[in-house]
Amino acid sequence: MPLPEKIGFIGTGAITDAMVRGLLAEPAAVPHVMVSQRSADVSARLAADFPQVLVSGDNQAIVDGCDTVVLAIRPQIAEEVIRPLKFRDRQKVISVIAATSREALLDWIRADVRLSQAIPLPFVARRKGVTAIYPPDADTAVLFNVLGNAVECETKAEYDLLAAASALMATYFGIMHRTTEWLAENGLPEEKGRAYLAPLFASLSETAIFVGKDADFIDLSREFATKGGLNEQVFEDFERNDGIEALRRALGRILKRIEQ
Repeated sequence: MPLPEKIGFIGTGAITDAMVRGLLAEPAAVPHVMVSQRSADVSARLAADFPQVLVSGDNQAIVDGCDTVVLAIRPQIAEEVIRPLKFRDRQKVISVIAATSREALLDWIRADVRLSQAIPLPFVARRKGVTAIYPPDADTAVLFNVLGNAVECETKAEYDLLAAASALMATYFGIMHRTTEWLAENGLPEEKGRAYLAPLFASLSETAIFVGKDADFIDLSREFATKGGLNEQVFEDFERNDGIEALRRALGRILKRIEQ
């Protein structure tokens, strides 16, 4: 299934920047991209970096001129931006607006559009992102497969659960940071700690991808935890000191926030 000839972005923040850079990295996946002027710094950089980018100060012009429109607006102002726009029936619309229901979006759009929701992550800039989409949609999956991999969710519940899981990114880097701090406190220069931890965690992630297809994550945990060894001790301490329950409680709170 081909990608759209022209794709437009209403809202020009970090995710729009990442998606446009991923789509237009050589070889470019689409011939034309329109982006809204807000924010001016991001849109100006994109236009300077890619001749295929057209910046528009008129959101309606983006809707009128594009086959596919991506809504990438902050949820706090989404309704006031979307309601005045006139979409075409059967137009393809992809919302990457956080914590905003499909019902609300359709109410604001007021047209029989083909609406998908997606959770692109910053890694799409390098075409390395994994993106949850809902509902399953071939056009949307093609777009995000160019930017990495699309995971099509059969239900809103599946989509919300993956949205909650994506909230672990800051914790991932936070663990690396706290470990680097601990290493520094015990005499290892920070740059050496970072140089060691980043590829260590990257290798673990690669193992989860390539081996994890045939094994549960807990099986990998056991494989990396020699009986009576150091890895087993840390994981057991983590469990005994309420680490697992703290994680489950945090994810539960995030899910409630998403479902509101």
